[in-house]
Amino acid sequence: MTAQPGGGSGQPGAESRTPVVHRLELADGVDPRALLGPADEVLRAVERGFPAVDVHARDRLLTLEGPRGEVELAARLLEELSQISMAAQPLSADAVDRAIAMLRSPAATSPASVMTTNILSARGKTIRPKTVGQKEYVEAIDRNTVTFGIGPAGTGKTYLAMAKAVQALQNKEVSRLLLTRPAVEAGERLGFLPGTLTEKIDPYLRPLYDALHDMLDPDSIPRLMASGVIEVAPLAYMRGRTLNGAFIVLDEAQNTSPEQMKMFLTRLGFGSKMVVTGDVTQVDLPGGTRSGLRVVTEILDGIDDIAFCRLTSADVVRHRLVGDIIDAYARWDKEDR
Repeated sequence: MTAQPGGGSGQPGAESRTPVVHRLELADGVDPRALLGPADEVLRAVERGFPAVDVHARDRLLTLEGPRGEVELAARLLEELSQISMAAQPLSADAVDRAIAMLRSPAATSPASVMTTNILSARGKTIRPKTVGQKEYVEAIDRNTVTFGIGPAGTGKTYLAMAKAVQALQNKEVSRLLLTRPAVEAGERLGFLPGTLTEKIDPYLRPLYDALHDMLDPDSIPRLMASGVIEVAPLAYMRGRTLNGAFIVLDEAQNTSPEQMKMFLTRLGFGSKMVVTGDVTQVDLPGGTRSGLRVVTEILDGIDDIAFCRLTSADVVRHRLVGDIIDAYARWDKEDR
């Protein structure tokens, strides 16, 4: 994409507000229909993100007119979206909103560098980080033996950990996957639930099974589980074991006690990697029990080869209201205290 700037000069201090016109010609490898989206969905999202900029598209030429600062940022956004489109990644209004947030952040991160990072291709789709925080999280998993992903619902902390686990298995970096959760949620205890022990436990582990079905051929999962290559089990089943050559994911770790967290972390064996995920704002432990996830951040902070990644509402990739809800609850909690 080539830019052809035009416009005038302004007074010192007012340069960013000086009206300018930029003309952007799409590179040969960019499909205008893919870039602008179905029914110009992507173009409309760009216009919503830059209300002071008029954007006109004709064939392979885009014209931007408005205040210099906003036009330059909108032009950079379109350059980034072009790179993403050339990487054969579908664009959407949500992707545009996330890209704009990256460019407007103090770090001004390149959206293309985030959104074209492939983790795993499975079942006709590619799993990638979608925010700066998610990219830093998956990079931390690559660099460290033990990684903690702490953040609210919808930030992809569990899903991305599962994708990295499956990737490690497919690349033969590990010989098995172990996926676990504490079987205590929403104030319920297993003894009060109907059914056999297996029937009581399965609902707690269902989100892990669902993620596996997204990433592997469903027909292969029973075979891999029967052979022990993949194990999905409650946290209590980890006691007394040493886990060598494994990628281990502990989900919903906010519902562990400090003793359970210590037990889990000390299962680490040679050639293994651990990822611990949880949301410290949604602890379902009985009153008076401290969350092992909260305690461990104080105990292990600063130890080499252990990383703590804190995701925020800015990393939520569900409906846009989820981020607003998380922020609203955070404000309410702060005021209530």
